[in-house]
Amino acid sequence: MVPSPVRSRVLLVTHYFPPETGAPQSRLSETARAWAANGLDVTVLTGMPNHPTGKIPAAYRGAWLRTERVDGYRVVRTWLYATPNEGIARKTLGHLSFMVTSVLLGGRPAGPADVVVVSSPTFFPLGSAWLLARLRGARLVVEVRDLWPAIFEHLGVLTDRRVLGVLERLELAAYRAADAVVTVTEGFREDIVRRGIAPRKVHVIPNGVDLRRFHPTTAASADIRAWLGATDGDTLVLYLGAHGISHGLTSIADAAARVTGRPIRFAFVGEGAEKRRLVGHVESLGLANTVLRDGVAREEVPAVVATADICVVPLRDVPMFDTFIPSKMFEFLAAGRPVIGAVRGEAARILLAAGQMVVPPEDSAALAEAILVLAADPDRRARMARGGRAHVEAHYDRDDLARRYQTLLFDNAPFPAPPPPTTLSPPVQVPAPVPAPDVVA
Repeated sequence: MVPSPVRSRVLLVTHYFPPETGAPQSRLSETARAWAANGLDVTVLTGMPNHPTGKIPAAYRGAWLRTERVDGYRVVRTWLYATPNEGIARKTLGHLSFMVTSVLLGGRPAGPADVVVVSSPTFFPLGSAWLLARLRGARLVVEVRDLWPAIFEHLGVLTDRRVLGVLERLELAAYRAADAVVTVTEGFREDIVRRGIAPRKVHVIPNGVDLRRFHPTTAASADIRAWLGATDGDTLVLYLGAHGISHGLTSIADAAARVTGRPIRFAFVGEGAEKRRLVGHVESLGLANTVLRDGVAREEVPAVVATADICVVPLRDVPMFDTFIPSKMFEFLAAGRPVIGAVRGEAARILLAAGQMVVPPEDSAALAEAILVLAADPDRRARMARGGRAHVEAHYDRDDLARRYQTLLFDNAPFPAPPPPTTLSPPVQVPAPVPAPDVVA
């Protein structure tokens, strides 16, 4: 009998994972599925699901250890201190608890590995992944989705220079200990290299989208539109995703206040640290054209997106965000939804190349004017929908990105960068009087 070939083994360590919803959860689960389909032996080591509400589902409640099989790979879950996505002290305690239990409870059940991949943020699993890699004699790959802790400094969340200095030294130590560092934007790579990490070990695998989950043929549900406050004659503007300090969601509410009295409805769907503030802001404006809904399960997201006439992708007006690319925009584009990005930098360039609209961050007047233009022009929305879908098919297919990532993990050789984005149709510039962002050529 010919023995079965030994499959290469990957251990993926992450604080966040489905059934939680969110950008890291989607990226990691879809990548794990693609790796397993490509023949890798994949194990995910994570905590009991609880983000962002801090409530563990009944099926997991009271468990110290749980092992599952999903989409061809294993998931090993360990107990952690579950807490809502609010308050630095409690969130830090939750992250520290997983750092400990991932090793003490999950280390043995996770089994052997040839490569350990750890996704940051959060920061603390970097330590447990380093230890697990050392114990297994495995390569360590650190995946950087946010420049942490720098982003907290720029947002004013952390101001103590001593604390920030200690955290940055730990961050850089993790990058130096890694065999490879994988970032999601070119701006992140430039920042990491500028701070002394060898360029040869820092690679870019951008965010992408599962083109099968998000597709223009998904039918729009009248029931979901009604739940989001829209009738047949309304233009529905949707923000769906985390309600965090990075997004500047109050500026969308301010734009809604500028278009009251018109058949335009705004809907926010999601959870996060800033939701309470957003609710108060909407109430203070007295907006009758805006609804705020709780987050929905991951499998329900495509149907919600399909109901929107316009999707909005915002970031705060913070210079550091020029290097950020909100991953939700790839899902909106794949679903064939016109997108208005209140962004600059890399995200703005991608959206313009995909034929979408861009306005300056946190500029409610510009956002309102762009929404009015699109609400009055369904043909333009249809062109944007087709161009966006074609662009992500060409450049941001999750399965293709997972294969490139797999090459990095096991061939240990640089791979060619993707071709520069090709403008599929003339860029959709923001019409006057909406000012264009200063980063767009």
